[in-house]
Amino acid sequence: MKEIMAIIRMNKVAHTKKALVDAGFNGLTAMRAVGRGKMIKSLSELEKLDAAQEEIREKFMETILSGGRLVPKRLLFLTVADEELEKAIKVIIECNSEGNRGDGKIFVLPLDDVIRIRTGETGEEAV
Repeated sequence: MKEIMAIIRMNKVAHTKKALVDAGFNGLTAMRAVGRGKMIKSLSELEKLDAAQEEIREKFMETILSGGRLVPKRLLFLTVADEELEKAIKVIIECNSEGNRGDGKIFVLPLDDVIRIRTGETGEEAV
């Protein structure tokens, strides 16, 4: 079993949730999250921007000088069988990829065991 942690844009949650359910992934936990990515990797990358992108340059410098603004996101958790992992990842990517910075990240973690509190079932039966 694997656990998928996906950080996505807030406006993509409903679409992602529906697509996951349609693909057979009914179990989902969502949490509010805030964070920031790399934005622009370095000042040398910033220097490559042309004059038309002056606003980006100014916002980037403001972000560096102020310590960075945290952006609201959603953190989704899914538990999936090993053989379903690629399918779940594909659904999440298809729903959230716009080709822009900030589209999100997916983390895949091994899951040693799952225990259903009510019944004591473990492993796949508990999911």
